[in-house]
Amino acid sequence: MAEGTVTFFAEKLSNLILQEASVFGEVEGQIKLLRNELELMGLFLRDVDSKRVYEERVKAWVNQLRSATHEAEDVIDEFILNMDHRKRRLNTLKFLPTCVGMVDKLPFIHELDSRVKDINAMIGAIMDNRSKYGLEDLTASSSSTTTDQIVVHKEKRPPLVEESDVVGIDDGAKKVKRMMKDGKHGRSVLSIVGMGGLGKTTLAKKVYNEREVQEHFDCKAWVYVSQEFRAREILLDIARHVMFPNDEEQRKLEEIRETPSDEEKRKLEEMRENELGEKLCEFLGEKKYLVVMDDVWSREVWNSLRLYLPQEAKDGSKVLITTRNQEIALHATYSEEFIYELRHMNDDESWQLFLKKAFRGTGTTTPTLTTELEELQEKIVTKCKGLPLAIVVLGSLLSTKEKTKQSWEKVLASVEWHLDQGPESCMGILALSYNDLPYYLKSCFLYCGIFPEDYEIDAWHLIKLWLAEGFIERRGKERLEDIAEDYMHELIHRSLIQVADRRVDGRVKSCRMHDFLRDLTVSEAKDANFFEVLENMDSTFPISIRRLVIHQNLINHDISQCLHNSSSRLRSLVSFSGSTIGKKSWGSLQEHIKLLTVLNLSEGKVGGHVLPREIGQLIHLKFLCIKGFRSNVKLPSSIGRLVNLQSLDLGANDCNIPHSIWKLKKLRHLECRDCKISSQSQINNGYLGVEQLTNLQTLALKGGSWLEGDGLGKLTQLRSLELRQCSILYLKTEFFESIAKLTVLEILKLSITKGHAKKILENCLGSVREENDHHTKTLLPGLMPFTHHAYLYDLSLYGILEKLPEQIKFYPPKLLKLTLNRCFLTDDPMMILKELPSLRILVLGLDAYWGEKMVSSSGGFLQLERLELFSLNALEELMVEKGAMSSLKTLEILHCCKMEKLPFSMLVYFL
Repeated sequence: MAEGTVTFFAEKLSNLILQEASVFGEVEGQIKLLRNELELMGLFLRDVDSKRVYEERVKAWVNQLRSATHEAEDVIDEFILNMDHRKRRLNTLKFLPTCVGMVDKLPFIHELDSRVKDINAMIGAIMDNRSKYGLEDLTASSSSTTTDQIVVHKEKRPPLVEESDVVGIDDGAKKVKRMMKDGKHGRSVLSIVGMGGLGKTTLAKKVYNEREVQEHFDCKAWVYVSQEFRAREILLDIARHVMFPNDEEQRKLEEIRETPSDEEKRKLEEMRENELGEKLCEFLGEKKYLVVMDDVWSREVWNSLRLYLPQEAKDGSKVLITTRNQEIALHATYSEEFIYELRHMNDDESWQLFLKKAFRGTGTTTPTLTTELEELQEKIVTKCKGLPLAIVVLGSLLSTKEKTKQSWEKVLASVEWHLDQGPESCMGILALSYNDLPYYLKSCFLYCGIFPEDYEIDAWHLIKLWLAEGFIERRGKERLEDIAEDYMHELIHRSLIQVADRRVDGRVKSCRMHDFLRDLTVSEAKDANFFEVLENMDSTFPISIRRLVIHQNLINHDISQCLHNSSSRLRSLVSFSGSTIGKKSWGSLQEHIKLLTVLNLSEGKVGGHVLPREIGQLIHLKFLCIKGFRSNVKLPSSIGRLVNLQSLDLGANDCNIPHSIWKLKKLRHLECRDCKISSQSQINNGYLGVEQLTNLQTLALKGGSWLEGDGLGKLTQLRSLELRQCSILYLKTEFFESIAKLTVLEILKLSITKGHAKKILENCLGSVREENDHHTKTLLPGLMPFTHHAYLYDLSLYGILEKLPEQIKFYPPKLLKLTLNRCFLTDDPMMILKELPSLRILVLGLDAYWGEKMVSSSGGFLQLERLELFSLNALEELMVEKGAMSSLKTLEILHCCKMEKLPFSMLVYFL
């Protein structure tokens, strides 16, 4: 964990040296020395982490390095902050000669030089302590010792969840057995995947030991792999099983060939890895074999062993892998068809298992519980969230206790403690997954623990937070958001977070974390000084808080109080509370938050919904989020001083955003869909407009005069664009040409309000038709074909259209979702839209169609999975011909007041 802290700061320092060389001046040499020392520290810490050295002396030494890194980061960032204040002060005193400015700068330079020298000396002393206290020898020797211990331990380890404990195991066993008995040519690979404690080993054992499986294969082997594996030892273990079988297996093997002599056994034990592998490969090549590799943690395991498990063996040979990581399963198996993913238990299954364990030895399988015990049982089982291992641990514990309310309440009050006793505990098992993570994923995983229990985490919000915190390492020219998305997928594949919902394009929309994994993150974060949850802190506040998280109301807590004794500066303040942070609180917080990087008030409120002018002093701020309530938020013009801001998210709040926002050239995500930008203006260096923000990936705003000209078209990195309440006054040729230039767009949402209809007609058609308000002609006359928008999958149009374009080439080639509102189409849109080849979701709402009948003809909408119709006030009938919408899963019809019946074919389909 400390490795991530050091590595992230070393990269930050390298960037600062490049960007701010003139600011550091004569101190640049000391800064570079610090950077070089940090890089060496990172490499050594990576070595310590890879060898999983957890000895107390090493932990204390690592904590010292982490503290020194935090202090160095504070010193550098405070200097940059002071220089910014100095620069602004001098700008107000332009009549002063240059020499005065240089003299004014000297005290800051001298102080920085002194403090960095002290830090370099401190880090040097800490690094020297490696040899002084024998830490180098400890880390060097730990690898072999630890590996041997783990291998021996793993070989002797029985499944922690017994076969009889896994409710529903028979169904899983049947599916795995069916895959195992598939007689495909040569050898094939199967996988069982799931998070720690779900019963992967138990399921594999059940299948492995069944008689029909035993008789199906000529020879078989079961090996435990573990996190620390050695290829030669695994090969030798397999060879012992298949070539030196036990008495039962030997009788079967003797029918095929004679068993090896003692001399052959001795030679086998002495063989090198490649010789042993070739011998094993030769032996298995003549057999129909089964090899189970339990608890595989890396691709390297399969890459090292696959050549010695012959593909060209007898038909039906199998390798079965159990793993927590879906990527490993896919790597070895090649197809999801041969992967069985274990699910969590449902409520009924959880209760059955709990009763079975809690009342074992009582002679009853259906115990009668008092009302009080039933309520406590439900609370305890709910805590386990369907994880068999946790249910077994707590149920077994309660089997030794009196069946009384007081006894069970004591266990419920200390569930986390009971699950965290020893390396074979529930938490110990789950911690193996965390320890196996590379350093760059450890920070991302721990950060998921800032969210409250049972919270559905918005994936996009989490990715932006990771970016602001500096957890994402660059990979060439790859987009940082894409790298962060890869990180998230890896955590999902490792069964550390779970997908809660997906977007229409299959990417993760939201995720969750199992309660026990979240408890693990909170515990690890506290040990590593990664973050603190305010509600978990006692009266003796930690001496150093980097990230503070608030989950509940602040009635009994004062943020400034808990930060008063902190020796380091707060970097992140994240609140999920409905509490108010008023002007007085801001004043007391100012000294503690001046180096803030993340300010996230996603469920909170700002006093009077006004951010203070002092917000502009937080020049290190990269992430500012104020959402979770619909109200008016006022941003001061000083927002334009937040030169490092990457993400501004105001949710659904109304706001007038100062035009100084266009100064923030590092902005990547501007998500303020119900906010207006104040009028554009001239600045000293020329015109200030949206074209300044060339790093923008996401833009959501109300339309305004800022849309004039071709500035929007210069934002060529935009992935998502949402424009609300656009006036036709600004939708001129340049606007539509700009949209055409944004060829990497993935999401486009354009909205023009009905109230602008007359102005539209005057501008675009030269006349006004007022036969009926819903017959008013097109609001989007200049919309150009989306032929070159190869990535655009979600298109939403809100505004009057004369008719839909008939040419399918007009639409994005990979369009998955189309939403139309207030279009007042008079021609049936189904006749055109049915031809869109990839369309999965179609939403027609708010009088998108002003007709009485819609017909989906045979062979149309072959990929459509969801159809939503709402507030189509003229629609009376929907006809769906046979063979249309063959993939439809969801039909939702709301507030179509004249529609009285559904097509019979649809009723049959859904019933």
